[in-house]
Amino acid sequence: MARCGKSRLKLCSSILHVNLISANIKSSHRVLQDFFADACTFDKAVIFYWKKMTSDKDVRLKKEIGLLEGVSIIVGIIIGSGIFISPKGVLEEAHSVGLTLLVWILTGLLSMIGAVCYAELGTTILRSGGDYAYIHESLGPLPAFLFLWDANVVFVPTSNAIMGLTFAKYVVQPFFPTSCLPDYSVRLIAAAAILFLTFLNCYDVRITTRVQNVFLVAKIAGLLTVIIAGCVYLLQGNTGNFENPWVGTQTEPGSVAVCFYSGIFSYAGWNYLNFMTEELKDPYRNLPRAIYISLPLVTSIYVLANVGYLAVMTRPEMLASDAIAVTFGNKILGAFSFVMPIFVALSTFGGLSVHIMTSSRLLFTGSRNGQFPRFLSLISTSRSTPTPALVFLAILRMIWLRYKKPHLHRPIKYPLAQYNSVQSKPKRWNLFEVRSLL
Repeated sequence: MARCGKSRLKLCSSILHVNLISANIKSSHRVLQDFFADACTFDKAVIFYWKKMTSDKDVRLKKEIGLLEGVSIIVGIIIGSGIFISPKGVLEEAHSVGLTLLVWILTGLLSMIGAVCYAELGTTILRSGGDYAYIHESLGPLPAFLFLWDANVVFVPTSNAIMGLTFAKYVVQPFFPTSCLPDYSVRLIAAAAILFLTFLNCYDVRITTRVQNVFLVAKIAGLLTVIIAGCVYLLQGNTGNFENPWVGTQTEPGSVAVCFYSGIFSYAGWNYLNFMTEELKDPYRNLPRAIYISLPLVTSIYVLANVGYLAVMTRPEMLASDAIAVTFGNKILGAFSFVMPIFVALSTFGGLSVHIMTSSRLLFTGSRNGQFPRFLSLISTSRSTPTPALVFLAILRMIWLRYKKPHLHRPIKYPLAQYNSVQSKPKRWNLFEVRSLL
């Protein structure tokens, strides 16, 4: 029998659709078998119908993230503001240059081991959500539920607030003396940065990842400035800080453990690409490759950046500084020292963008599993982004700050109040009353 044309397959699919609605599967099969003599054509009709239905009605997150974007996400979240501001935690406990550099190398290797384990998890459990998805799969819904609520109510809002405030501080700093930074300007810029990046993530994932690629270049450029300047300083014969690198090395187990903890904390973020597994192109290849590229790259940059810091600055200078990169620039870059606050601001802004994008997928996955309100798992049909989850997290950050700091000075304030005509005083609603209204 000759092969059927596309029009006949459409007719076949229509018959199948009508009979499936009436739950008469056998009738569908019989009609189609009468229409076409062979079962192969019936199978083709079912496949054609299924593809048509899924292409028209199935809305899901698009696979927009390739290898470069994956590397940008991992490197972007690991290299935030920490390496520019306070890498002194390791040095403070190590007490020597030799142990400090050794700890940075070993903690990078330990982070690589953890990242490789996550590469295996990410290619085995192909679901977004990272830690939450793996806890839900292995330990069950209750531990996953507890992790989900703790992350979205405490960890995510506070982390984003801190990163936003750090970015705003370094944006304002060139225009004001350090001791006279206007608090209201810092807070307004931080809020504007969070809202802008939330909007950008709602608008288009592709544009967001391209912006992150630009900030990745800025991060690496800032650290390369430290590395090159430090190496030039060393080549000029200033090797005094490295003459006896192991003198004064801390040997107490507790201090060494704290030293390693400080180093491990600086590498935090290697698991964030796993929050977006469903949006990765070819995750079986790109997820492991992004990890294999990112962790050695970050480890090399961290070690060389610390060599640059230690070459130029003495141990007391590093421990006394609240912003090591800025102090480094003031000491060695001369008239170009202004670039360091700019690099710190750009690095923090890029890290905040990555954190907003990835944390929204955690909330999205939890809502899809029914452990947060279902509407937070909705996807924009025009942009294919989890807009409700992004907007909800942005609102939650503001509500969390307001709830935890009720007496904080606020240049713009919208009180949740109810006017009482008898007492002429506003009545504040508590958290439960506000939740009932929502």
